[in-house]
Amino acid sequence: MEKHLFLGDEAVAQAAIDAGLSGVYAYPGTPSTEITEFIQGSAIAKERGIHCRWSTNEKTAMEAALGMSYAGKRSLCCMKHVGLNVAADCFMNAAMSGINGGMIIITADDPSMHSSQNEQDNRMYGNFAMIPMLEPSSQQEAYDMIYDGFELSEKLGYPVLVRITTRMAHSRAGVVRREQKEENEMHTPEDGRQRFILLPALARKRFKTLIAAQDAFTASSEASPYNAYFDGPDKELGIITTGIAFNYLSENYPDGFEHPVLKISQYPLPRKMVEKIVGECKEILVLEEGYPVVEEQLKGFLGVGIRVHGRLDGTLQRDGELTPDAVGKALGKQIGSYYAIPEVVEQRPPALCQGCGHRDMYEALNEVLAGYKGAKVFGDIGCYTLGALPPFRAIDTCIDMGASITMAKGASDAGVFPAVSVIGDSTFTHSGMTGLLDCVNENTNITIVISDNETTAMTGGQDSAGTGRLESICAGIGVDPAHIRVMVPLKKNYDEMKAIIREEIEYKGVSVLIPRRECIQTLTRKKKASKK
Repeated sequence: MEKHLFLGDEAVAQAAIDAGLSGVYAYPGTPSTEITEFIQGSAIAKERGIHCRWSTNEKTAMEAALGMSYAGKRSLCCMKHVGLNVAADCFMNAAMSGINGGMIIITADDPSMHSSQNEQDNRMYGNFAMIPMLEPSSQQEAYDMIYDGFELSEKLGYPVLVRITTRMAHSRAGVVRREQKEENEMHTPEDGRQRFILLPALARKRFKTLIAAQDAFTASSEASPYNAYFDGPDKELGIITTGIAFNYLSENYPDGFEHPVLKISQYPLPRKMVEKIVGECKEILVLEEGYPVVEEQLKGFLGVGIRVHGRLDGTLQRDGELTPDAVGKALGKQIGSYYAIPEVVEQRPPALCQGCGHRDMYEALNEVLAGYKGAKVFGDIGCYTLGALPPFRAIDTCIDMGASITMAKGASDAGVFPAVSVIGDSTFTHSGMTGLLDCVNENTNITIVISDNETTAMTGGQDSAGTGRLESICAGIGVDPAHIRVMVPLKKNYDEMKAIIREEIEYKGVSVLIPRRECIQTLTRKKKASKK
């Protein structure tokens, strides 16, 4: 059959379309962004009217996806790993309510923090919520898992969490597609009020139901084609591997495995298969991308004195991505290094684009704040985070989406002056608006800079929910319109910008400054497109 060269993200997206998807809900975040973008560009998705607009944040995405599932349709919810923190309230409770139409949640984890502030392993969330999980080891498996995952979700009655990582999301391989399915007919659950109203009396019953379902989840995992046992002649060591780590192991054994190998790509752990390899081998090596999730579980439920090696005992490094070389060293192989990295390509940090409006904003802000002793600038997640680097060194913190406003508020409450927040337009509508409401409610002495480049620039120029309405949003929340100041960050307006910044810092209350200029990258793409 014909193969298609797909990124892992694209394989996920195509499989969802082919499986009868009715809607994808997501907020852009590397390495998950291309899933939704692929669906947005799909002719089939356009023809079928599959919902594929960006959500304001991951929480609204998760709730909308659950609402579509409630109506009997198949929904996909995508996010990078830290996005699941934002969506966790709905995520945990969706495990209590269960689903109606099939619902798959994609977590795209980022080991080594290529574009993230941590490298959390969201298999922890899957175990926390006690729902089934899938973790592909190849692009074809990613396609098949999504294609069959909706049916698995509907059969078990619960959402399914699918975990991919950066290398899986952003590498390509040939993928064979399967037959296109029709979308589900709309149907709401007959027992909906017993399942979807989580009042304590009902939730207690649902929690017992979730616990009782664990046996079915484990049985499904035991029978899963994605969990496989490979025998090997040398039983001094048994190897348990998960997801993409199976590829790294295979690269070290091109002629076949020397030791028994258990490949796990569906969770909960297939207990019988685990007991088989533990019973046959003297020691166990666990190879998994991310946290020692399986390693810790093994030590918890085996109840036997077998030695388990992995990240916890230092056989593998505790942080960062796995690599074939790291796996080879853990297996005791001699791994040579043949190429040195030229100094010219080492440690080149990203930088704000030439012509970026954030540059002019930071230059003006730095010059004004130089006149205040003790000034602190609280940053946020986006292109403007690069203002932390030379030559600007303009921000003092960057923790999570929306934290710039609330941290600046707390610092102001503690006596910091001036307390300045720098946040982007997309991040502001993602999770900054509620922090602004706290500031308005207490008339906090704070200056908030919403650096508006009219797009979600850091992840590739997706639509921003705040475009064209930031002033009305801020006024609606309660900011005095006289202290909502719009600027155009250009060199010719430099003195005017400094004057406005200084005036609003001196104002004792909530000020919102909006330096607005379109992202230089999206503007360039628009100009190129207009010439075609």
